[in-house]
Amino acid sequence: MTDRQRQRQFEALLQEHRGIAFKVASIYARGGEDRSDLAQEIAVQLWRSFGSYDAARAKFSTWMYRVALNVAISHARHAAKDERLEPLDAVHLELPGDPDVSAPDERLAALYAFIGKLDPLNRALILLYLDDRSHVEIAQVLGISETNVATKIGRVKQKLRGQMAAAAATGA
Repeated sequence: MTDRQRQRQFEALLQEHRGIAFKVASIYARGGEDRSDLAQEIAVQLWRSFGSYDAARAKFSTWMYRVALNVAISHARHAAKDERLEPLDAVHLELPGDPDVSAPDERLAALYAFIGKLDPLNRALILLYLDDRSHVEIAQVLGISETNVATKIGRVKQKLRGQMAAAAATGA
């Protein structure tokens, strides 16, 4: 495959799965500009790593999630050193360049705020879960066992349910 063919293949795959970069950036970055920067950083790292992508081992979307989450977690760690990250709110849910997303309701905004408070691994886990990824694919992306995925999802869901119930009870 020529370099130009490889580039075209990458561009087509990136365009087809661009929502993944926006979803990951929306969960791990603050503000629109920071999300755009992170989405660009993800795209750059995807291109740099594209030579290592093996279609026989994983779907492109699985590989893309893995790269995107690694970039985002690294980004979040560096941002945390600079300043404390704020929890996600409705403003954070406006995804740049993703016109299919409409304004979230209050419950969705509250859910994303709680997700924003999770540690990076559990944030990635719940992002993949909410994107209807199978336990097998989540395990491949995160590098953990399927059993561990199921256990962690159960714990995170229980924690989120408790937080949502407590917020509803207090009227927050």
